[in-house]
Amino acid sequence: MADIVSGYVFYEISALLVLAAAVGFAGLLLRQPLIVSFIAVGVLAGPSVLGIARSDAHIDLLAELGIAVLLFLVGLKLDLKLVRTLGPVALVTGLGQVAFTSAFGFLIALALGFDWVTSVYVGIALTFSSTIIIVKLLSDKREIDSLHGRIALGFLIVQDLVVVAAMIVLSAIGQGAGAADGEGGLLDVMMVFVYGAALVGLVGLFIRFVATPLVTRMAAAPELLIAFAIGWAALLAAVGHYLGFGKELGGLLAGVSLASTPFREAIAARLAALRDFLLLFFFISLGAALDLAILGDSVGAAIVFSLFVLIGNPLIVLIIMRAMGYRARTGFLAGLTVAQISEFSLIFMAMGLSLGHVTGQGMGLVTLVGLITIAASTYMITYSHWLYERMAPLLALIDKGHGMPEDLSAVDVGSKAPDVIVFGVGRYGGAIMQRLMNRGAHVLGVDFDPVAAAAWRKAGLNVVYGDATDPEYVAHLPLGSLTYAVATMPDHSASLTQDDPRLALAAALRGAGYDGRIAAVCHQPAMRPALEDAGVSLVLEPFQDAAEEATDLILGAARPLRINPQDPLEQMSLPDVTPSDVPSQAKEKSA
Repeated sequence: MADIVSGYVFYEISALLVLAAAVGFAGLLLRQPLIVSFIAVGVLAGPSVLGIARSDAHIDLLAELGIAVLLFLVGLKLDLKLVRTLGPVALVTGLGQVAFTSAFGFLIALALGFDWVTSVYVGIALTFSSTIIIVKLLSDKREIDSLHGRIALGFLIVQDLVVVAAMIVLSAIGQGAGAADGEGGLLDVMMVFVYGAALVGLVGLFIRFVATPLVTRMAAAPELLIAFAIGWAALLAAVGHYLGFGKELGGLLAGVSLASTPFREAIAARLAALRDFLLLFFFISLGAALDLAILGDSVGAAIVFSLFVLIGNPLIVLIIMRAMGYRARTGFLAGLTVAQISEFSLIFMAMGLSLGHVTGQGMGLVTLVGLITIAASTYMITYSHWLYERMAPLLALIDKGHGMPEDLSAVDVGSKAPDVIVFGVGRYGGAIMQRLMNRGAHVLGVDFDPVAAAAWRKAGLNVVYGDATDPEYVAHLPLGSLTYAVATMPDHSASLTQDDPRLALAAALRGAGYDGRIAAVCHQPAMRPALEDAGVSLVLEPFQDAAEEATDLILGAARPLRINPQDPLEQMSLPDVTPSDVPSQAKEKSA
């Protein structure tokens, strides 16, 4: 088989793509990210196993283009005002995690016998977490807009900025490394910074005078726009490599140069699939280059570093966030998102390998750590709430005597105990609150999007931040006076799981001693029996209920929808927010 495919490059690439699809499908069944599967493809296709990947020059070319496109897309989404808008918790947590992880990683590497240069590289590589994987997992769990999700995304952006800075310094040092023992070493390093400054200046002029008019003209032909974006990324990557500060930074600058144009989102959306396809070859080349014999010698060190990343990184985030006043639960859930290293870690090490700073053994070590931590952390994030329940008794000790910005006591829940609590204040939940208030009910809204909660309060509704899936939070709510607890969180999946927020809320309410009535939204009729078994006494079906009401109105058999059109609350305009726990109208139509 190996002899057949090696006779013609097309046969070889075809075999790699088929193998990638097969291994990727197996990884999908195991709920693993494609990064793990694609590195496994490289190992299988490499000389140690099947020996399919023999056209190193062709594969490396595609891999380098993939890295350039990846950095181009990172630059395309890089908002130069981002640091100012991240918020103190994301900035402090991100910088603190990077500092502590790199420092401890460096010390661990030295203790394991690595030289100081390799130790620096390994320590820095351990600090980066995969934004792509974490966004995908949090989106699947509908936690991307939760408090811990927002904080996690914030410090992931900080990590991206740090890796960019690290690559800039690395490129400059690398340029002069070859002549470090000669008189020209310092001059070479200085020239890299001069070339870099000149290129940044030219990119600045391009942004100011050329980018938007040029891209606007090209946008008339979308295919041309994408071809230009790829060509621009490749051109600046080539210029960066020629001037000595690397293809990666050249590709990044190409993205930054188009980030201010109104078509950056369109370009990013169209190039995402190409990025993933080309990165396949980067991971294949990475896996194919691994010597299994060397990997065997690195297993012990890889396990030590993996345990540090899987346990130490979340612990660092938990400690920093607790010191800033956040509950242990929020810190724990946010910390789990950094329990792996990322594709940037591998790119960073590959850059060091190309500069001669690290050996293949160091590259193999970090790759093995990546395989272990990405595979393990995927399950940790997926089952984060289950893990929290097991760790809750220990984490409760950390929370003793706290005063937290996310605590219910920090928010006014009203002068009178509520008759109804609505969990999930989107358009539907907000409309329910409004109409209940019109009938004289005292209503409290709870939403796990702090920005949305603030918007609702500004609009006149009594809404506080809170996580309906947190039993401790639910237990602190004023449940004694309730006649109804209403859950308006949507159901995007086809079947109920233990992580479903409605089931978690029902269990938390019962666990807190609440024996009153519970209402819950249900868009999937097949889920109704499971909700009723969980203790839901009233199942709300918005589409069916609205259709029934509309039919009655059309036939003249129902009262007007507005009870009192002169009531100020009826005339109140709802804020234009779409919290993640309640779908927008567009999402409801597609459900």
